[in-house]
Amino acid sequence: MSGSAHDRGLLDTNILILRRWVDPTELPNEMAISAVTLAELSAGPHQVRPNSEQDNYDEHAERARGLDVLQRAEHEFDPIPFGAEAARTYGRITAAVVSAGRKPRRRIADLMIAATAIAEDLPLFTTNPDDFEGLRDLLIVVPVPRPLVDRKGL
Repeated sequence: MSGSAHDRGLLDTNILILRRWVDPTELPNEMAISAVTLAELSAGPHQVRPNSEQDNYDEHAERARGLDVLQRAEHEFDPIPFGAEAARTYGRITAAVVSAGRKPRRRIADLMIAATAIAEDLPLFTTNPDDFEGLRDLLIVVPVPRPLVDRKGL
């Protein structure tokens, strides 16, 4: 049984990336993902910084880990498409973000995921609740504690 007050929910991309370390009782029993999350996971391995630009992780291991997360998500979930209702909702979300004094342009994927959650009447589970600041009147955001992860141990 989930420790969450919500039985169903949409998982933000960060939940899938960190899922093996996230306490499963923090997640809903019935989980879904957006096609936008699948797009972010598909792009992730191509955006890994090379070893010559950073020393936080091995680029090859990080790409392999990203591909593993993507493959597991593809196997486990049938993503919810970003449809016409989510597209209409995205306009309201953009207005709320601008009204809160934030810039929507740099947060397009997050806001599309939020629009999908609203269109599907699902709460959004995330380890980054601040990414959805200004949307509290439109969206139920369920904060999930961010697990401590040692990237070198991946």
